[in-house]
Amino acid sequence: MSRIGNRKIEVPAGVTVTVNDGMVTVTGPKGSLTQKMLKDISLKQEGNEITLERANEAAKAMHGTMNALLHNMITGVTKGYEKGLEIVGVGYRFQVSGKKLTIQAGYSHPVVLDIPEGLTVESPSNTEIVIKGISKEAVGEFAANVRKVRKPEPYKGKGIRYKDEHIRRKEGKKAA
Repeated sequence: MSRIGNRKIEVPAGVTVTVNDGMVTVTGPKGSLTQKMLKDISLKQEGNEITLERANEAAKAMHGTMNALLHNMITGVTKGYEKGLEIVGVGYRFQVSGKKLTIQAGYSHPVVLDIPEGLTVESPSNTEIVIKGISKEAVGEFAANVRKVRKPEPYKGKGIRYKDEHIRRKEGKKAA
């Protein structure tokens, strides 16, 4: 039994959910998102509640996944998503200019990343950035790509980490 697949999804006021040719479109105050409906799963809307139903037992594995994707889309077009990153290290810093993010992370050259369409990157200080967008997937993927530039290391804790991330520290070599 899929517990997440069976939950009812509340559609807030100002949000519309439509299904056309196997594509579900969610439109809200922050924008619009589309997702391909997974095989053998149908959407039933009654008032401001959405229920997903599966045609057979083979679709059981994707029942909860489609429900979670739809829930994330509705949350994205109403509230949006954001992910914070911080950089730790001497001389390490972020710089946002237009649609480019420049990262100084201890390499001989700055690392320049293009900010994807639909995302905004704000820099409260030169050691912090906040990635915002309506797609949970896009925000998480870009944050992971930024973190991949210089992962935090366990000895000194230098590198790029998420705001709420805890780095397990290791003890270095001991003098005899």
